[in-house]
Amino acid sequence: MTAREGYKVVAKRPSTLLDKRMHYCPGCFHSTVHKLMMELVEEMEIQDKIVGVCPVGCSVFAYEYMNIDMQEAAHGRAAAVATGVKRMLPDKLVFSYQGDGDLAAIGTAETIHACNRGENFTFIFINNGIYGMTGGQMAPTTLEGQRTSTSPYGRDVAKVGYPLRMAEMVANFEGVAYSQRVTCTNPAETRRCKRAIKKAFEMQMKGLGTTFIEVASNCPSGWKCTPEESVTWIEDKMLPYFPLGVFKDVTKKEKKAEA
Repeated sequence: MTAREGYKVVAKRPSTLLDKRMHYCPGCFHSTVHKLMMELVEEMEIQDKIVGVCPVGCSVFAYEYMNIDMQEAAHGRAAAVATGVKRMLPDKLVFSYQGDGDLAAIGTAETIHACNRGENFTFIFINNGIYGMTGGQMAPTTLEGQRTSTSPYGRDVAKVGYPLRMAEMVANFEGVAYSQRVTCTNPAETRRCKRAIKKAFEMQMKGLGTTFIEVASNCPSGWKCTPEESVTWIEDKMLPYFPLGVFKDVTKKEKKAEA
């Protein structure tokens, strides 16, 4: 891309993001997070040093857009596959890219045990509170009272329990070095999301343990609303239950210890 005379290029598609139309629904944060991650890969000059693992779900076609080495995993097994990749190729930066129906449901065991072992890779967890690809069913992160195709009257916590707060949960494991929840509802939060992913990558490079980034995301199609309404839903409904913030950062503990 070249700038016209008198103009300055302030934004462009990173070379690590393939120039093709994405399949994600309009307004979906998957495409935003893809762009942020590939901007980082370009800026950090790690295109030949990074490997992504994507399982079944809305994220399954990430390898169609990210111009890096990718490995597909069975539903819920991304953490297990990422563990194998990282152990066989310890010099590579490895991440799993998973939705809530995958990471927090069928993949709960893989997620928890990878975190407990302190596997040195990064989870990128897209939490939209629903099974997006398979028909909008209730997920482990569906909010109390939220309607889905399998909870048409709203989630009843007396029968199915409460939504799982994964970022807080994994922060309790000794093997986890960093856990943060972010979102992309506005430019400032989107920049914060990018900084969080970058920090997770940098901590992985230092071999500090598991790093976990949860993105409070949307699903306009599954929620049956417009993209604009979905952003309002995140701010008004999701964030009170899934608050943004850092839930664990071992580097801050080290600084406190030194002080």
